[in-house]
Amino acid sequence: MISTVLTDRVRVFLNRFRHRLWVKPLLVCLLSIAVAFVAKLADGTELVEIVPKVSSASIEALLSVMASSMLVMATFSVGSMVSAYASAANTATPRSFILVVADDASQNALSTFVGAFIFSIVALTSVKNDYFQTAGLFILFLLTAFIFGMVIFTFVRWVDRIARLGRMATTIEKVEKATADALRRRHKTPHLGGVSVRHQARGRAVYAANVGYVQYINIAAMQSWAEKNEVRVVIAALPGTFATPNRPLGYISADGAEQTEMDCTCVVESFQIGDTRLFDDDPRFGLVVLSEIAGRALSPAVNDPGTAICIIGTLVRLFTLWGEPAADDDKPAPECDRVEVPHVCVQDMFDDAFTAIARDGAGVVEVAVRLQKALESLASSDDGEIRAAAEYHGRLALKRSQKVLDIEEDLQAVQDAAKFAESAASSNT
Repeated sequence: MISTVLTDRVRVFLNRFRHRLWVKPLLVCLLSIAVAFVAKLADGTELVEIVPKVSSASIEALLSVMASSMLVMATFSVGSMVSAYASAANTATPRSFILVVADDASQNALSTFVGAFIFSIVALTSVKNDYFQTAGLFILFLLTAFIFGMVIFTFVRWVDRIARLGRMATTIEKVEKATADALRRRHKTPHLGGVSVRHQARGRAVYAANVGYVQYINIAAMQSWAEKNEVRVVIAALPGTFATPNRPLGYISADGAEQTEMDCTCVVESFQIGDTRLFDDDPRFGLVVLSEIAGRALSPAVNDPGTAICIIGTLVRLFTLWGEPAADDDKPAPECDRVEVPHVCVQDMFDDAFTAIARDGAGVVEVAVRLQKALESLASSDDGEIRAAAEYHGRLALKRSQKVLDIEEDLQAVQDAAKFAESAASSNT
């Protein structure tokens, strides 16, 4: 249990820092300063007698070129990244910004350019002050050549990546990956390491100290507190829930007599609450973001039904992933038996994913037909909840199309697709 809890906490900690642009450049800057002085260690070894002599003037020339160009490249990379971020926010949805910022290739490129600039400045200052001897100058020459080659390789690779960063297809791919990861994590641990809700929530309600979205729940800390106080905790606010002072985060029930004087601060602090929703432990948020992208594409100002159709296919893949039966070996045994956590409602997930698309695409025949076919595919799932939700949203989408489609042939095409979906669903049952 301890290893699992530590792994989960480390994952949350690292993901939080992945979204900060300054972290990697800072680490690389510190590393580049250390590397610049590593060459000095060679001066006190036998390398002095065997390494060739390298002119300090040649090293100064290389370092000068690197120092003058790396700052320009770093500035250029920041400008390109900002343009990509703005493009992602404007063409897709602002909620995708956090995923675009976390792009590893862009962060690595910026870190490489800034680190090379710091290395060149420190090394150039050291060389001009005769800090290195023969062996040190040779090692510094090798390090300079290596860093110069790494910069060229990084730049060529990054140019290909920045050309795609912020584009609609890349943004959708990133959102799909983040949502799929969250779905897999929740599918593997449907109750976040706790147990399913065994009875209706009752007992003392616990409320949030501030207003915001539940981003993470520390189930292990809650379990330790519950064992110490001999109580049970029923979670009422899963990650993604908007917490307010009048909405319970959970309920506490004592094993014995009611303990009204109990300090519940630990339970409240186990809920990490922030201003925005995060993808990591909130699979529904990814579905909402995908639906927003499709909704913007279907707006009269954009009029891009192709993107909406692409999103529908993405949603089918994600729900198919959710509906796959998990092997018994993949589901870990519940570790926190005193914390009861409800499962994610499939109907709510379908509402997040398809309601906006069905509403905004009801008058676009190609989108409406594609939506019916997608729901038909999901209605044939072996998962009963997915099947019921798909059938419900298929009927609801058809009603919306019947309200707005004026051309008889267009409406007939949607109705034919809906009939096919109903027949497929009935044959599956």
